[in-house]
Amino acid sequence: MGATAGKNAALPRTTDELIKAGEPALKAIRALVGKASSSELLQEGSVEYGPCVLTPGKIICIGLNYRQHAAESGLAVPQTPVIFSKFSNALAACGEEIPLATNAVQYDYEAELVIVIGKKVKYVPQENALEVVFGYCNGDDFSARDLQMRTAQWLLGKTPDKFMPVGPYLVTADEVGDPQTKPIRCWLNGEKRQDSNTGDMVFSVVELVSYISQYMTLEPGDIISTGTPQGVVLGMKEKIWVKPGDVIEVEVEGLGRLVNRAVAEE
Repeated sequence: MGATAGKNAALPRTTDELIKAGEPALKAIRALVGKASSSELLQEGSVEYGPCVLTPGKIICIGLNYRQHAAESGLAVPQTPVIFSKFSNALAACGEEIPLATNAVQYDYEAELVIVIGKKVKYVPQENALEVVFGYCNGDDFSARDLQMRTAQWLLGKTPDKFMPVGPYLVTADEVGDPQTKPIRCWLNGEKRQDSNTGDMVFSVVELVSYISQYMTLEPGDIISTGTPQGVVLGMKEKIWVKPGDVIEVEVEGLGRLVNRAVAEE
């Protein structure tokens, strides 16, 4: 989303406020931006990003949701969605550094399409699931595999600080179109590591939103990270894990490019 230098107290000032205000506020902001002169618009190069959703009530993640990723992991394709969570401390913005602690070694990237919920809903049928999606963004379900696999519960390796970068933009659903036709890629230090399409998902956006809503109320600002395709370090024969200084870039077509650098934790 663009932003203008003009001030309007009636309009949302953050993406969280915009999601909760809904379609009328979105239309008002688009009208304001459309009338703004070039001098009133912020230049992208001057913007310091925050996470494109600041305070999600829930960060819901899906495991093994690409057929080829399940194959490279040596695991069966799930019959029902594999669901786990992250906490808000894991959120990070485009351009923010990901700290790597010394209590783990097997650091890995995971390019993902992230759903941002726009309406409070429960028991939504699949045919109405896209109506509750506000928009989408890039995500990196960054992981410490040695911590993840320590027990049957994955949480420890999934939610250290800054292990869920999202952004740089939140793109509204009407601009994205069909979420199951999007190329999804990841680069490590400029080398393409992941190159797939959201059409390889085991469970589609529609299926995930509907399924999750059968068990918990989804609310505006909740995010669902929909799984990663093949090409992660975990699936490689020679596993060279992410180390301090490495740069990870994630790109789902139409959502910009999410860029983060791994650093040694101070």
